[in-house]
Amino acid sequence: MTGPVLEVRNLHKQFPGVKALDAVQLRVERGEVHALLGENGAGKSTLLKILSGAQAADQGECFLDGQVLDPDDTPLARQRLGLATIYQEFNLLPFLSVAENVYLGREPTRRGLIDWRRLHADAAAVLRSLGLQVDPRGEVRWLSVAQQQMVEIARAMTQSAKLIIMDEPTAALSSREVEVLHGVIRHLKQRGVSIVYVTHRLREVQEICDSFTVLRDGRFVARGAVGGTQVKDLVRLMVGREVEFVKRARGAAVGSTVLSVKDISTDRDPSGRHATALHGISLEVRAGEVLGFAGLVGAGRTELARILFGADPCARGAFYLNGRELRPLGSPAKALEAGMALVPEDRKQHGCFLEQSVTQNMTLPSLKRLARWRVFVDERRERELVEHYRRALGIKMAGPQVNIGTLSGGNQQKVLLARCMALDPKLLIVDEPTRGIDVGAKAEVHQLLCDMAASGVAVIVISSELPEVMALSDRIAVFREGRVSGILAAQDASETALMDLAT
Repeated sequence: MTGPVLEVRNLHKQFPGVKALDAVQLRVERGEVHALLGENGAGKSTLLKILSGAQAADQGECFLDGQVLDPDDTPLARQRLGLATIYQEFNLLPFLSVAENVYLGREPTRRGLIDWRRLHADAAAVLRSLGLQVDPRGEVRWLSVAQQQMVEIARAMTQSAKLIIMDEPTAALSSREVEVLHGVIRHLKQRGVSIVYVTHRLREVQEICDSFTVLRDGRFVARGAVGGTQVKDLVRLMVGREVEFVKRARGAAVGSTVLSVKDISTDRDPSGRHATALHGISLEVRAGEVLGFAGLVGAGRTELARILFGADPCARGAFYLNGRELRPLGSPAKALEAGMALVPEDRKQHGCFLEQSVTQNMTLPSLKRLARWRVFVDERRERELVEHYRRALGIKMAGPQVNIGTLSGGNQQKVLLARCMALDPKLLIVDEPTRGIDVGAKAEVHQLLCDMAASGVAVIVISSELPEVMALSDRIAVFREGRVSGILAAQDASETALMDLAT
């Protein structure tokens, strides 16, 4: 069959107070990887939801294999037509097994009953092809964010799709997992499967994509071939301006030790909840310093952050904040009282109250500071706080009273960053701070983290993007299999040196 596998013509979508899509067009050829680019709020997620059948457009047409798609189609109907979608925010059932999630609604049967042996064997085979070493019988809720992302990808691979939409598929993956995924994409491309690839990592666009479409403020901006297009040209099309990335100035004086970690260890939980055990971790971070945590997914970086913040128990060891022992911290509330703040890796599960407003999500931990006579919230000060961070972080929203669940993933991340910054913490831990954030906002977030360190805050940055860790950090602690395999000064760090320690 000739012609494009997907064509979108003159697509419009309006929400209360926001025009999400305005005459958008998209064309994806057969067997190509097509990058869909744009800032947070540009309309990418809305377009993907319309394509997947989760939402209906107000106007316009979509064609798959030359056939117009019915606007009333459900996501299941679109899957049956050969269009599979991997959302940025996962759609897994946490209390079902990995295998059940991969083949949900398509379980192999024998004599009218589910063939469990074949189900687990088939799931194990597709997981191996992705380099994912997890038990297909284990419940999804105990997997890390990166592992859940790979399960989503495994599910799409088993649907015999003509077109797979991948929304930020590598946002939670380390460089090794990204290489595996790109190998899978190349294999799918050879089989004639088309990919719509949404990412804010523009280096990946050059590595894996054939062509691109750029959206800005809900409008079509440009389409072109990736070959011969430089990253700076893509950035200019996306944000409409030049963007400069911060590289943290070295040599600034640091203060006294804020956090000291002594011989932290945990045991592996047989249930799989704490899949990575920690072994004798010791490190420290000082006032005005940015300490980066690097390592492969599952190396123990997030596990240590959760222990420090009181979200998970600690078997052995101790840690000190400004010389005062804090172990054991029974809850994150006590960590907040002690002067710590955490931006979690999984904003949907552990960060946002999706049915509450942007204002409530941003100001909840700061209400004591905003209260008059410790009873009534000073609404004027609350509005000023929200407006300050809306401008500082460029948060795109219809208004401060809309539910945070209506915002794009990147804008939700910015609200969580604002929540922590408003606390004026002594220690700020940010786990994947720019996950799902566009290239323009990423520079703004980097600048804000550097400004916080310059003001005397001790900052820990956990990131799977090695260039980000090297750009922000004064020192970098590299994790491997639950241990700190080395700590490098920023001037001595390179991607090769960090990967050698990580592997």
